[in-house]
Amino acid sequence: MAACVEPAAAARPAGGLKRRRIAVGSAEPYEEMSRLGEGAFGAVVKARHRATGEIVAIKRVGSEARGGHAALLREARFLEEASGGGANPFVVGFHGVVRAPATLDLRLVMECVGPSLHDLLRQRGAGSPPLPEATVRAAMWQLLTGAEKMHGARIVHRDIKPHNILVGDGRSVVKLSDFGLAMSTDEPPPYEAAGTLWYMAPQMLLEKPDYDERVDIWSLGCVMAELVNNGRPLFQGFYDQGQLCAIFDVLGVPDDSTWPVFSSTTFATVMMPELDMQRDSHLRELFPETKLSREGFEVLSGLLTCNPEKRLTAAAVLSHPWFAKTGVLELPKELASPLAKRRRMHAVCVT
Repeated sequence: MAACVEPAAAARPAGGLKRRRIAVGSAEPYEEMSRLGEGAFGAVVKARHRATGEIVAIKRVGSEARGGHAALLREARFLEEASGGGANPFVVGFHGVVRAPATLDLRLVMECVGPSLHDLLRQRGAGSPPLPEATVRAAMWQLLTGAEKMHGARIVHRDIKPHNILVGDGRSVVKLSDFGLAMSTDEPPPYEAAGTLWYMAPQMLLEKPDYDERVDIWSLGCVMAELVNNGRPLFQGFYDQGQLCAIFDVLGVPDDSTWPVFSSTTFATVMMPELDMQRDSHLRELFPETKLSREGFEVLSGLLTCNPEKRLTAAAVLSHPWFAKTGVLELPKELASPLAKRRRMHAVCVT
């Protein structure tokens, strides 16, 4: 019989979903097959349901993972809500939470999709031809559609990056995964900064405490740039201020006409007088028409707008003419080298 577990309110960070019970079953019906990935959070294993033969991915948290079981239960609720019970095909499917009979550890059972977008881009190699623009467009349509549905449920992922985008169904579908840092805008601010530095939005780096789903839109802009750039991240800083410098080196420093709030930030008043920052955007120079069409560039620049109030929402981006001719996603199946083939054998299902 499945138990019901409800995380303690004290264990939920600001931005958690409303209190709701989670049914917890037994891990006994699942047979673990192989390890897919591991990190500070714990490990992800590939498993088979003994009765049905269904292949799933099971995430278990390590003893040092922040928040432990409470964090796993919180992630489960966000994943369940974001996936919409399968209604959002571009988010990894949620299968439930189970408890290991021997240790009583809780584990998150998910759809087993495939390798991460990060792994596939790295496998292609630096000398590979760039992805066709039609491929970039199809991938971004799926990701933005998934984000639109997720944001409609008032969920902000906060850690969208190629590592957390999984590729499945013969390289024809991409899915958002890993909701360990997700939050809900149902809870009032202040919100803390969260995510991976190279994909964090300027307002978060500037410690704006009332950000919203448009931090995910920025991250998706970074992903789009990486797709066009054959896997090379666009902004590569080494700390918060350095990341802001990397962003402004490409997009130019905001002024009162582009982002009025910026001039009053600590970065603008204290850091910038010591720095030689350029004011003009060089984004088009990095993405000329030989790389990205005019309409494609309009989408990219709309995603990578520093002022969050002027940054496009997922719904607004999807209505752009660039997506009028979106076709089927066909990511290249051929890998670059024997080394890449060996890496494929160790592809991670959920990072």
